[in-house]
Amino acid sequence: MLLAPPRARRDVHEGHPGAGPREAAHASDEARKGGEGRERGAASVTRAGAPGGTAATSTAYLLDHVAKILTVDRSKEIGQSVGILTSAKKLFVYGVGRSGLAARAFAMRMVQLGIDCYFIGETITPVVSDGDAVLIVSNTGSTMSAIQVANIARRVGAKVVSVTGHPASKLAHASNVVLLIQANGGSAQARLAPLGTLFEAAAVLLLDGVVAQVMERLGQTEADMRGRHAIMV
Repeated sequence: MLLAPPRARRDVHEGHPGAGPREAAHASDEARKGGEGRERGAASVTRAGAPGGTAATSTAYLLDHVAKILTVDRSKEIGQSVGILTSAKKLFVYGVGRSGLAARAFAMRMVQLGIDCYFIGETITPVVSDGDAVLIVSNTGSTMSAIQVANIARRVGAKVVSVTGHPASKLAHASNVVLLIQANGGSAQARLAPLGTLFEAAAVLLLDGVVAQVMERLGQTEADMRGRHAIMV
């Protein structure tokens, strides 16, 4: 007589055929631990990819410290600088690296205000001569090319405005007017705003403020500037 094979025992934990209560409990514990591990991993990924982090901390740090830097009263020096820039026959700007980018951004606005402005070092830049003005951006004030530009400009009769972080630098001594930006960001600066970041960010904003004052002095409007804005095709 043939007997049917015994039916495989199934525990209340489906998916574990033939497992007894002890084995089933062990499997349940393992599954729970695995699930908890996956949840912890997912939470970790979510936290890592969440908005904020070091970038947000750095941005807040920059906004706070640049605001403090720019609250220093420079109205006298800015007034003198605007007088020099708006009365010059030609305006030249110069800077190296990121300081040079700040200078170029300023030069762009000067052109849009109708000022005959050039960046020193370009192949189409004319010679600096008597009656011209030169604006130089250099954090250290010790960049050799910046000092040479200032000395040559003064020698030919041009006036020099410098944006620098060091009032005793050679560049400052060679300048008619110094717009001083002293950036001291404390112990966190090396991590949140390395190298010359604070100076460069402050220089861009300071010079944008000068743009507004030049605009006012010349009686220009945004519509006037837009008419001189380069059209990219």
